[in-house]
Amino acid sequence: MGPLCCHYGPVHRSNGDTPHRSIVAGTDFLHLAIDEAPSGGKSEWLTQQIRLALADGRLPVGSRLPATRVLAGELGVSRGVVTEAYQRLVEDGHLAGRGRNGTIVVGAPATTAAKRPTPARTPSPRFVFAAAPHADVFDAMRMTPARIDLSPGRPDLAAFPRAAWLRAERRVLERLAASDLAYGDPRGTPELRVAIANWIARNRGIRAEPGEILVVAGTAQTLTLVGQVLRSDGISAVAMEDPGSLGARQHLQNCQLDTPPVTVDSEGMRVDELRATGATAVLLTPAHQFPTGVVLRGGRRKELTHWARESGGLIIEDDYDAEHRYDRAPVPALRSVLTENVFYAGSVSKLLAPALRIGWLLAPPKYRDALVDAKRFADLGNAALPQLVLAQFMESGAMERQLRHLLRHHRRRRDAMVEAVGTRLPGAIVHGTAAGLHLTITFDAGFADTDIAAAALAHDVKVHPLSWHCQRPLQPGLVLGYAASTPTEISEGVATLGSVLRQLS
Repeated sequence: MGPLCCHYGPVHRSNGDTPHRSIVAGTDFLHLAIDEAPSGGKSEWLTQQIRLALADGRLPVGSRLPATRVLAGELGVSRGVVTEAYQRLVEDGHLAGRGRNGTIVVGAPATTAAKRPTPARTPSPRFVFAAAPHADVFDAMRMTPARIDLSPGRPDLAAFPRAAWLRAERRVLERLAASDLAYGDPRGTPELRVAIANWIARNRGIRAEPGEILVVAGTAQTLTLVGQVLRSDGISAVAMEDPGSLGARQHLQNCQLDTPPVTVDSEGMRVDELRATGATAVLLTPAHQFPTGVVLRGGRRKELTHWARESGGLIIEDDYDAEHRYDRAPVPALRSVLTENVFYAGSVSKLLAPALRIGWLLAPPKYRDALVDAKRFADLGNAALPQLVLAQFMESGAMERQLRHLLRHHRRRRDAMVEAVGTRLPGAIVHGTAAGLHLTITFDAGFADTDIAAAALAHDVKVHPLSWHCQRPLQPGLVLGYAASTPTEISEGVATLGSVLRQLS
């Protein structure tokens, strides 16, 4: 699987004359006594030995493991034993194959808790699970440590395609003109707007000219810019799905907009309720509703289209993880059929990383100039260099390869969570497994879901209570992210939730 960065030491003898082979990464040794492995479980044993070395730092992130052929020869086992062990660790997100560059350590296990259980601790005094969270709730939640983090919205950051990104960056810097380092168009670099136009045409069925695209600092900035422009246009309310994203609601309310709730059922938002609110604008997540995972059904899409065309209603379409569909192709974006009425928001936060702070916005023609002005006065436009690198990354085909990899990767983790919930939380009802990076569970309980989340955090497991994302009372539940956790962590985390629920019941 590639050249070695690890060196091999001589055969050592323990006190019992058991042969050890040494893998050296820097100055750290991993001693493997293959005779200690059970005869029918050598792959599982090797997987565990490497996992322990990752957890305690003997194999740090960035280390290159031996080729399977070489390690198999050193240990005196078949190559299949080593290949299977490596593959298990790849699926757990700890290793990644880099072609001719070998197999690289990309992430360490959060703990060796399977061997040394971590005692329960109380949540950080800086964080309290309030029924009505403040604006800084997500910042405080992120800063609160937990051994297993099942918060929704967290992509697998260890899966970031570093090698492909570095190739794109080098390619951009090789041909970068001096003029490209100056202030640019506040709409974004022409190269990225072309790449985005091609991407959304291929993947979301949206036909748009590059000049119609505004590059923004993620969907959060989209909501702020659109909120400001709508408010200036005399619009005072943007209806929201209920349940619906707490973070999105906070951004709109920060723009002094009301957010009347509209019920979401098994077919999506209730358009009859939307009409009853009298709101002339609405925020939707139609391809994969957050947090329930419902897809806006055909009948409701027709009703919504009729509402928009009949009344001139405006739709903010948050297409936040529409590409992550596991059972079939994603449904087309609303923007593909409602150009005059839809603000379309997309980003690379779930496909690549939130740290890039790059997203895109398509607006109805009436609002384009006002949004460009709002972007100009906000920050003069996104940083140009990351935009150029992303454009190169997208146009090279690396984005499609990354999406295909993530779909396989996330499906395995989704399956692990569904299995764990079925085993450990038999009374829970699971929602939204067909797409995205999270699922929601609801259950009958005589206590608040904030109590469950607080008790879980006391046992080092972080989750979101469903009630955070509800404007009106709803059945208690939890929103559980699975993309950023290994199958082992998912199983342990859900088992902890099961224990917590039994204690609270």
